Amino acid sequence: MSMTIAYWCLLAAALLPYLWTSLAKANGQRYDNRDPRGWQARQDNPRSKAAYAAHLNAFEAFPAFAAGVLGAQMAGVDTGWIDVLALAFIAFRILHGVFYIAGKASLRSAVWAGGFACTVALLVLAALATI
Repeated sequence: MSMTIAYWCLLAAALLPYLWTSLAKANGQRYDNRDPRGWQARQDNPRSKAAYAAHLNAFEAFPAFAAGVLGAQMAGVDTGWIDVLALAFIAFRILHGVFYIAGKASLRSAVWAGGFACTVALLVLAALATI
């Protein structure tokens, strides 16, 4: 049983926050590495603020997703389901950041819900597999 796709998705999910923070820095005033949090707090560029918010949300979403993937694997859930849900999660999370930065609140919320549903599905499948 191979988990290669889901493991690559774990790596992608772990790296997404750094993509969004890079965009926050690129869209703000000249970056100050001596005071990164203070620098971000002083930004008034909407794209910088939104990219930073996407950065924080990506960190928030990661632990439950990782638990879902690893729990589903340990519980013996079919690898195909794990891979599909992991790929869908990554697609939703990329779109979440894109819509956050683009200022599309309704679309952002919809894709957030899709990513959350993937995580819940992984956790539910893991729980059901242990019954």
